[in-house]
Amino acid sequence: MLEFPHLGGLGSSVTHLWLIAGIALILPSIVDRTNNRHRAALFAVSFLLALRYAWWRLTETLAPVGLSVDFIASGTLFALEMLALIGSLSAFVIMSRIRLRSDEATDHAGWWRDAEPKVAILIATYNEDRDILERTIVGARSLRHQNKDIIVLDDSRRDWLRDFCAELGVRYMRRPDNKGAKAGNINHALARLAEEPVPPDFVAVLDADFVPHRGFISRTLALFHNPEVGLVQTPQHFFNPDPIQHNLGITRSYPDEQRFFFDHMQPCRDGWGITICCGTSSIARWKAVQAVGGFPTESVTEDFLMSLTLQANGWKTVYLNEPLSEGLAPEGLKEYITQRARWCLGLMQIARSSMGPFRRNGLRLRDRWSVIDSVFYWLPSFAFRLAAVAFPLLYWFGNVIVVDAPLTDVIRYFATYYVWTLAVMNLLSPGMVVPVLHDVSQLISSIPITRAAVTGLTRPKGHPFSVTAKGGDRNRVVVQWRMMAPFAALLVLTVLGLTLGIFADGFAYSDAGDGKWVILFWTLYNLLVLGLAVLSCIELPRAEVHVADRPERVTFRADGDGDEWTLWITSLTMDTVRLRGAVFPAETRGTIEIEGVPGRVKAYVIRPTADGARVQLLPDAAQRDAFFVRFYAEGSAPGVANVRASALLGDLAERLSVRSR
Repeated sequence: MLEFPHLGGLGSSVTHLWLIAGIALILPSIVDRTNNRHRAALFAVSFLLALRYAWWRLTETLAPVGLSVDFIASGTLFALEMLALIGSLSAFVIMSRIRLRSDEATDHAGWWRDAEPKVAILIATYNEDRDILERTIVGARSLRHQNKDIIVLDDSRRDWLRDFCAELGVRYMRRPDNKGAKAGNINHALARLAEEPVPPDFVAVLDADFVPHRGFISRTLALFHNPEVGLVQTPQHFFNPDPIQHNLGITRSYPDEQRFFFDHMQPCRDGWGITICCGTSSIARWKAVQAVGGFPTESVTEDFLMSLTLQANGWKTVYLNEPLSEGLAPEGLKEYITQRARWCLGLMQIARSSMGPFRRNGLRLRDRWSVIDSVFYWLPSFAFRLAAVAFPLLYWFGNVIVVDAPLTDVIRYFATYYVWTLAVMNLLSPGMVVPVLHDVSQLISSIPITRAAVTGLTRPKGHPFSVTAKGGDRNRVVVQWRMMAPFAALLVLTVLGLTLGIFADGFAYSDAGDGKWVILFWTLYNLLVLGLAVLSCIELPRAEVHVADRPERVTFRADGDGDEWTLWITSLTMDTVRLRGAVFPAETRGTIEIEGVPGRVKAYVIRPTADGARVQLLPDAAQRDAFFVRFYAEGSAPGVANVRASALLGDLAERLSVRSR
C-alpha cells in the first residue's frame, strides 16, 4: 500500500481511504456487471484487502497471550470475526461469476414443437385459509400452458378444501398421516401419479401462498431443452413487505431481505453450477425425480437437499432469474424468525446427512463447497453480529480492550477494506447492502438462528417441521416483548456505558489511548443498530393493499338515472376502489367497468372523499377470478428491487417522528 509520510499518520490513512473511494466512484463507468472477468477482478481486490485486514487483526490488535479477561475477550471476538470473514471470502468467490438464462429461455421456447409436455402442478398446503389457497389455485388455472394437472395436496385432511377444489375444477389429494412433513406430502402425490396410465413429464411445486404468473410454466420448461437439466428454480417475490420493512416503515424504499439472495446470489451460484432448489416456484423433470426416489426427508429443508441429491445422481439444477411467481412473506416477526431458524436448522441437518460435504456421496468438490459456504453463512455470521453489539460493553464497564488499535490503523486496514467491498457489492448488486439496516436484519434473528445452528450440528435428528403461519389478523399494534428484551437491554447498557464514560471520571479509562475513538465510533454505530432493532419489534397494523401501478380510467354508471362518469382509479384492491373525478353521496349504487375484468362490477359508495369516493366492489365469481389474475398472475415483480437512498431516509425519519407514533 502506498505511504504518504509527509501527511502524518492520520492524514496518510485518510488518503488511503480517499484513494479507494475515488477508484470506487469511477468503477460504474468501466465495469460490466455481467462480465465475469470484471467481477473476478473486483472481488480479487476485496479478497486481498480482507486477508490484509485479517493479518493486521491477528498480529497487531489482540491482547497479550495469557489467562486474562482481555485475551479471552479479544480472542473470542477475533475468532468469531475470522469465521464470519471466511464466509465473506467464500461469498466473494461465488459472486465472481454470474449466469443469466433469460436469452436461453427465449431461444429455446417451445423446444418440444409437437404436443405440449404434461405438467403436474403440486400445491402443498397444511393450514392455510381459503382466501390464500383460492388465489394460488386461480393463478395456476390461468397459466398459459394448457397441458397441466393442478393438484392440491392437503396435509390437514379438510373436507371443506376437498369440496372447494371440486368447485374450482382441480384435483385434491390427502394422505392418512403427516410423515415426512412437506417432503412426505409431495412424495405421497408422486407415488399416486406414478400409478396413473400417463404420468406427467414435469412436476412443478408451489407453496399454498405462491401464485404463479401466467408464463411460469412456458418460461421454465424452455430450459429443459438440455436433457441434463433435472430442475429449474425461479426467484421468490412477495406482494407484501416483510416484518422489518413494515415495522420500520420502509416498504417503499428498501427491498425485502430475500432480494439479495434471489436476484443476485442465485444467478452467481448458477454461474458455478451450484444453484439451490428453494422448493416453491420450481419445476423438475419427472424422470429425474423418479431416479432419485422423490424428495429427500433427512432435512426440514428438503429443497436444498433435493438439489444436492439430483447433482449426486448426474442431474443439473439451473436458475431462471425472472419474476414468475409471487407469494406471501411472513407478516409477523415471530413467524419471520421461525422460518429463518428452520432454514438454518435444515442446512445444518444437510451438513450432517448423507449429502454432507465430508461424506462419500458422489458430490463434486464445488457442491461440497456450496454446503460449507452455507454453514459459514448461518453459524458464525449471526453469532458475530450479536457479539459485535455486546463486546464494546466490556470496555465501558470493565476496561477490557477487545480491539487494541489506534484510529489510524483502523482507517488504513479496516475502513479501506470495508469501503471497497461496500462499493463493489453495491455496484454488482445495486442498493442491496445498506449499512445499519443489513446489520439490523441479522441481529433480529441472531439468537434463535445461532441456537438452531448449534442444535442442528450437534443433534441433527428428531426436529419437527415448523410451518410458517401466513395471513391472519394484523390490524393492531403488537409489541414482541420477548424478542425485544435482549436488544432493549443491550441498548440501555450501551447508553449507560457511554454516558458513564463521558461524564464519570471513574469510567473515563485513558489506557485505551487512541483506540478510544474506535470504541466510541463502534458504540455510536451500535446505538443505531440496537435502536432500529428495538423499533422492529413493534409490529404495526397492516392490510393487504394493491395500488394500481399507473393511473387508470374507468367508467362508473349510477343505478336509476343511468348517468355515467369517466373517472380515475387512485387505488384498487380485491374489495375496494378509490375513484377521483366526481363526488358521490354515501350508499350511491352502480356498476364499474374495469380493464381486464369481464362485465360491469356491481358497487356502492362507502363514503365520499374530497375529490371522489371510496367504493365497495361486489364482484361475481368470474370477476373475482379476473381480479386474482390481474393482481397476482400478471405484470412484473412486486415490491422494491433496490434501495432509493433519499426515500429511505425520508421513510425512516417519518417512522421515528411523533406523528408516525
